[in-house]
Amino acid sequence: MGSAFTLLLRRCRWLLFLLGTSRLALAWDYEFHRMVNQLALRSLPADFPSWIREARTAERIAFLAGEPDRWRNMADPTLRHINSPEHFIDLDDLPLYGLTPATLSPFRHEYVGQLTLARSQDPARFPGADPTRDPEHNRWIPGLLPWRIAEDYARLQSTFSSLKTYELYGGTTDEIANARANAIYVMGVMGHYIADAAQPLHTSKHYNGWVGPNPEGYTTNRTFHGWIDGGYLHKIGLKIGDLSGRVRAARSVWERLPGASHEHLFPVVMGYVVQQSEGVERLYQLDKTGGLSGDGPAGLAGREFLSGQILRGSQMLGDVWFTAWKTAPTDTFLQSQLARRNGGEGK
Repeated sequence: MGSAFTLLLRRCRWLLFLLGTSRLALAWDYEFHRMVNQLALRSLPADFPSWIREARTAERIAFLAGEPDRWRNMADPTLRHINSPEHFIDLDDLPLYGLTPATLSPFRHEYVGQLTLARSQDPARFPGADPTRDPEHNRWIPGLLPWRIAEDYARLQSTFSSLKTYELYGGTTDEIANARANAIYVMGVMGHYIADAAQPLHTSKHYNGWVGPNPEGYTTNRTFHGWIDGGYLHKIGLKIGDLSGRVRAARSVWERLPGASHEHLFPVVMGYVVQQSEGVERLYQLDKTGGLSGDGPAGLAGREFLSGQILRGSQMLGDVWFTAWKTAPTDTFLQSQLARRNGGEGK
């Protein structure tokens, strides 16, 4: 009796959490974030460094997929201020600011400036802030997810640049090991955000039940996001083995947007995010027809759609990792420092 009561209590607490939660606590369950990182690792071609496939390294990268959500468990408003908006982008709120995906600055602070300018020019169009409901001072921002992904790509490219230079120009064993550890960390953490973008509800104001005019009669249930993120996938028993045979080899991320300047990854990221946003209404349609219940054959209709989203996230992640490695240049400053230390040219 005691164990049954404890289980019931836990379930009730979870339900209350879902009913009271804000978007700050919504993301793929940890198991499915892990899955995206693991599938991305399987996509890496044979000429990618072999050390990345070592069991302890692969487990570290999989574990780090959950790190940004662990940051969200802290109540510190400073951490929440910067971290929370990095998990989403409400594309359907951009027109309110006179913006489109094509007109967004690739630079985070310029983008915030674009938002601030629009709000200052026509304040009547924007609801007033309620400080009691916004202790992190960030809920007016439509989201920062694409900027985080593009910035992480640059971080990873820089990390690989240092690693290659240590390996080629006389770095010590410890320096190479530490540079690898840095790369592992960035690879693992950035997977979280790319996976978030693959969950369509992270791209819309309709992130947890339909809001505003609702002519199609879609659900307004405030547990909808949590059900998509894990409840449904756990109920149908989705496993990594169901998807691993469908992963293609990683390739240049620039193939996703031919002709794009390689100076900024941001347009490629925005293209990826916009593509995933096309699935928002599809999720609501599936729910309306019972395809997300998990009960009987009809209730499994959402399985292929959500499996496809996890695969899209893992393919994007693998492409980003692969491209960052392939394009990482020699760190010429570090090279000169190693030369001086090792008694070579430039001393």
